[in-house]
Amino acid sequence: MKGSKDLLLEYLASIRDPERAASLFAEDGAFELPFLRSLGVGPRYKGRGEITALLHQLLKLYPNFAFALDDIHILIETPDKTFAEYVAHARAAATGRTLHQLFTGYLVAEAGEIKLLRETLNPLAMAQAQLPNGVADIGAPADEVHAF
Repeated sequence: MKGSKDLLLEYLASIRDPERAASLFAEDGAFELPFLRSLGVGPRYKGRGEITALLHQLLKLYPNFAFALDDIHILIETPDKTFAEYVAHARAAATGRTLHQLFTGYLVAEAGEIKLLRETLNPLAMAQAQLPNGVADIGAPADEVHAF
């Protein structure tokens, strides 16, 4: 049975194959990106179908998106939980800008599958890479600003 570290490394290695990457999740597994809410992107994807669709969308936004083994640093590891930092270097399809994005990932494994993967990233850097005028295209903030 695969432990949390092995599942995370396999997931990151298979990111360019959304069906394979999503197959590592439990049937009711979840992928969370809580800080993307500030860009109007849903923060939680549940089940292999939603996760597969999300990863296909990621590859449309960044066709060469990938993680290199040298850019993955496991910081905490237990059999069922792993916390790591990893970097992707990818070119945004919309603008041609290269994004160097640092992620943190917290993975919970259960019965050899991913039960939860919660990733954080810098949404400002993502907006700068994706939007023609960077964050200026987001518009002025409302009276309340939510990061979660």
